[in-house]
Amino acid sequence: MHTQRRGRGPGGSRPFWAVLAAVLALTTPRPGWGQSLGDIARQAQTARPGIFGKTEMRAPSIGSVPKWQGVLDKMKTQKDMLKRCTASATACDPAASKPWNQITTEAAGLDPIAKLKAVNAFFNKWPYKTDLENYGIDDYWATPVEFMSRSGDCEDYAITKFYALLQLGFSNDDMRIVAITDHIRNIGHAVLVVRIGTDSVVLDNLSNLVMSHSRYPQYDPQFSVNETTRWMHIGPIATK
Repeated sequence: MHTQRRGRGPGGSRPFWAVLAAVLALTTPRPGWGQSLGDIARQAQTARPGIFGKTEMRAPSIGSVPKWQGVLDKMKTQKDMLKRCTASATACDPAASKPWNQITTEAAGLDPIAKLKAVNAFFNKWPYKTDLENYGIDDYWATPVEFMSRSGDCEDYAITKFYALLQLGFSNDDMRIVAITDHIRNIGHAVLVVRIGTDSVVLDNLSNLVMSHSRYPQYDPQFSVNETTRWMHIGPIATK
């Protein structure tokens, strides 16, 4: 996701029509969703401030992010292997997954913040590779096993860190993979955001620092997901 091809616009508040179009694109009711535009409007009235200073709303389904759904489907079987890999490096299959054993055993006894820092720095050692280089297609979301074997791009780092932290005891409810627009570099990007106490911190493949989301004013969240929920992010809304 870390490329210019995402085509998102420059920084600054978006015009109202642009925000509305983005929200409708993410929330247009589909068969089985049972949500009308009126439902969406009522939900928007009670939406709460969220990560990166934007207003957020829970979406009715994660099915509208098919590449993430593909990861979830693969992880139904890969999770068991990764648990065995944590217990013994000889159970890591393929062998390229052995680093999983290293980080999950080394970080197991650390305090929560130290775990975040260790996992972030550990996987940031993998070289950045585009989906086109790895898979010959424009956009592919990789599992941790695929990432450790072939490396990947920004959402692949975030996904791998997400599952490593699940293994280390963090809750699915406290973590999100967030698709963002970086308004300084004017590119699409993805990071992992983890709630710690009353704050949410960012694990980014561009830095080994683990800092509060409030330290990233250039990051504009588009949507976020974990294993059970998708969120939409909007605002601030300008009227011009």
